[in-house]
Amino acid sequence: MERRQVVFDYLDRLGISYECYDHPAAPTIGIAREYWKQIPHARHCKNLFFRNHKGDRHYLVVFDCDHDLRIHDLERRLRQGKLSFASERRMERYLGLRPGSVSPFGLINDAENHVHLFLDRNLQDAPWLAFHPNDNTASLVIGREDFRRYLDACGNSYEYIELY
Repeated sequence: MERRQVVFDYLDRLGISYECYDHPAAPTIGIAREYWKQIPHARHCKNLFFRNHKGDRHYLVVFDCDHDLRIHDLERRLRQGKLSFASERRMERYLGLRPGSVSPFGLINDAENHVHLFLDRNLQDAPWLAFHPNDNTASLVIGREDFRRYLDACGNSYEYIELY
C-alpha cells in the first residue's frame, strides 16, 4: 500500500487527476485481464524493464497489452544493442519496484533519471491509459495529457516509437 501512496501523493502534488481501481494481486497480464473488465475505457499497458548488454543502460518499454514483442525484434527497433530483462535487484535499484508491478510510475523512484522510457507510438492517441500504481493490487487510470505532464515532471528521457 505504501508504494501506491507515493504515486498518489506525487500525482496530487502535480494536480494530476486519476482513477484508482483496487483488485486482487495481478502480477501478469493474463491475471490482470480478469480485473480490467471493470475499466473498459482505458488502454491497458504492458511494461517491460530491460538492460543493455554491458548493464550500464536501462530501459522501460511500454506498449499495449494486446501485443507481444520478441526481444530480437525489440532490439532492432530500439537500436540499443543486445537487451536482456533486468534483474529483480536492478528493478529495485532503479525503479524501486518488484516484478509484477512495473510501470512508468516507478520513474518517481529514479532520482538520477537513469532509466530511458520507450513508449509505443500507438499509445499517443489513447485518451486513457492504465498502469499499476507501483503495486499490482490496483490499476490507475490517467488521461493522455496528464500522463505527459507526469513524464515531464519526472525528468527521465522518453520517446514514442513504432514498436509493432
